[in-house]
Amino acid sequence: MRFPLAVLPTPLVRADRLTAALATGPLLVKRDDLTGFGAAGNKARALEHLIGQARRVGAEALVAGGGPGSNFVAAVAVAAKVAGLDCEIVLWGDPAGAPNVALARAAGARIVCTGSTDRAEPEIRATRRAAELTAAGTRAVAVPRGGSTPVGALGFAAAATELAAQLAGVRPAAIVLPVGSGGSCAGLLAGLAGTDLDVPVVGVSVSRPPVAARAAVLEIAAECAVLRGGPPPRPDQLELVDAVGAGFGITSAREDELARLALHTEGLLLDATYGAKTFAVAVELLQHGPAGPVLWWHTGGVVPAVAHLTKEAVP
Repeated sequence: MRFPLAVLPTPLVRADRLTAALATGPLLVKRDDLTGFGAAGNKARALEHLIGQARRVGAEALVAGGGPGSNFVAAVAVAAKVAGLDCEIVLWGDPAGAPNVALARAAGARIVCTGSTDRAEPEIRATRRAAELTAAGTRAVAVPRGGSTPVGALGFAAAATELAAQLAGVRPAAIVLPVGSGGSCAGLLAGLAGTDLDVPVVGVSVSRPPVAARAAVLEIAAECAVLRGGPPPRPDQLELVDAVGAGFGITSAREDELARLALHTEGLLLDATYGAKTFAVAVELLQHGPAGPVLWWHTGGVVPAVAHLTKEAVP
């Protein structure tokens, strides 16, 4: 059961002004910042299936885990409200000043902080809290960080088919997208296995070592493929790039420079956690990778991107 949220398909566009400024080969941009649901970006794809699953089992509440910089925490809060579900979010780290957390609160979510920087703890506590709510008479479902489950990945598996139709015979040198909790990349791999689009997928790991990220992505992708009843994903199609840099959500001067260029040439808003880091890798491939267009998947992050630009503009 899919609970419709996103306006699909999202556009696939040529970034000609940006390409000219970079003096590189063609850059294609998959505009999942334009899914049309709140400011959820690509997370709307996963949430359609996660909300559908929750409603199918009769859930009345969602309990999600995440961090202050997660775009998913805001997206799940808004999606839960639209679906008539209560929502609680368990956060690691300090949520003070985090725009995604503010949006989640505005959508009516209850925010609980662990008081720790342990990123695994929110999922443990979210599972425990969902069990407590269910025992008390409110059927609740726990949702892991980023909605990265095989069910959530179904949304991006469908996006692979969507992309193949839009490319209409054009073969990119690579598809570049961010990897945090891994669900989007996993779904894309599972979906590509059912198309004739034999293109390398470059996952840009923004929060953990590539070896760990790769294992998580491939595990979710394999289970998603089983749910779809399609062919298994190809591990050789996936390359992971380490973009943690100075830390999660901390951009380099080069990444900030490229984010400004994307804004000034194409009006693209890039957040520091995912967008700027992933775009920098796409540019590196354009400048030094194999010949051919590079497809960069713009996953969203508009709320923190605007908040960051607003702070920069204050004298």
